[in-house]
This record gives sequence, C-alpha cells and structure tokens, in this order.
Amino acid sequence: MKQETDGPGPSTSLPGAPVPPRRRPVQQRSQERYERLLDACAELLDEVGPGALTTKETALRAGVPIGTLYQFFSGKESLLSALASRNLDLYLDRLGGRLRAEAPPGVPGFVHLAVAEFVAMKRAVPGFGQLDFGLVEVLTAGAEGAAAEEEGGVDDQHLLDTELDNNAAVAQRLQALGGGLFAGPGHPLALRVALECADAVLKLAFRTDPHGDPALISECERLLRCYLTDHQAS
Repeated sequence: MKQETDGPGPSTSLPGAPVPPRRRPVQQRSQERYERLLDACAELLDEVGPGALTTKETALRAGVPIGTLYQFFSGKESLLSALASRNLDLYLDRLGGRLRAEAPPGVPGFVHLAVAEFVAMKRAVPGFGQLDFGLVEVLTAGAEGAAAEEEGGVDDQHLLDTELDNNAAVAQRLQALGGGLFAGPGHPLALRVALECADAVLKLAFRTDPHGDPALISECERLLRCYLTDHQAS
C-alpha cells in the first residue's frame, strides 16, 4: 500500500499569508476526509452556532476520529479559517463564472452580480449564514462558554489572512477579479470602504429577514454602485 506523505507539520504561517491548516491533504482519501470535516463544521454552525461549535462534535458528525481532525486542523480557529477560505474561493469562482458568462457593463454590472451571488450563497450554502468570509457575529467569552475553554480563543477578524482583517482580504481578491475596473491608485482603499459598508448593510438585511430583506439588499447594491462609480469618475 502506498504510504501517505502529507504528514502533519507545525502550525505556522507567514505574515500576510492565508491562515494555513495544519496539514494539506494530498491523497484522495485525505482530501475526502478534509472536505467531510468542513461540511460537518458548516452543518453544525447552522444547528448550534459558532459559540457552541467544538472540534469533538465536528469529528463525530464527519464520522472520523478526533485524531484525524487534529492532523488537519490545530483547533477551532483553524477549522473556521479553512471553512471561511473555502467559502471565499467558492464565491469568487461562482462570481467569476457569472462575470464571464454575462459580461455585465462596468462597475454597476460587477456590483450587481457581486451582491446577487453573495445573497444567493447566504440563502443556499450550509453554514454561510453563520460564517461567510468571517463570523457574522463576534464571539464573546460568555457566548463561547465551555466550548471556549475546550477549544481556546478564536481570532475571528483574521480567519482569511494572518495580517489583513477579513474584509481587507476579500477586497484584495475582488480587486484582482475585477481587473481593469479597479486598477486606479485609489481603488484598493475604495474597495476596502465598500466592503465595510456592504458587510454592515447585508448583516442587517439577514438579521431582519432570514432570507434577506429585499429592500436592504437593494439599498446595499445602490450604495456600492453609487460610491464605486463616483470614485471611478473622480
């Protein structure tokens, strides 16, 4: 039998780099277990929320030994980080596909599809309502309770990147996806501001209505469209 070579290593990361899992799965069986653990994490987030989520329950739901989970993840933060990264990759892949297929005109078209795809994932992707590219609600010591003692604290502002906060990391990826639309010298800051605004308004939209308040979603899109279009023209 071929021996697996993707053994566990130290949980380290470079400044400005994505937060790495403890182990990168190489063999197909390892990849399947890794994905099952992330799927289980997403399901449990919908059921019990991030405060009560534990690695023990995640491993149990995924049907793998707890030792296998710790081969991939150093703890709860590492698990959440991997799921947030998978969510962002999925979002950008889906958005990129729609941009190529529909070829929307300019910034308004990009904004429309970016908001629409995010809303679609909020409504359909397991766990995305609790953890999109970061935790929707900030964890407090009281909310985490016994789970916090078992799992250790979670730096929920840096799940995607060891240096950038979550929204700044997403803004960088969106700038790259937008290409020439956001090539001006002021666009990194503009996208950063736009992400903060969108984050706040869309959180409100889904807090008001589990399926997303249509009026607030529309206002979010209008806000982003006007701000980024105005910035492009100035």
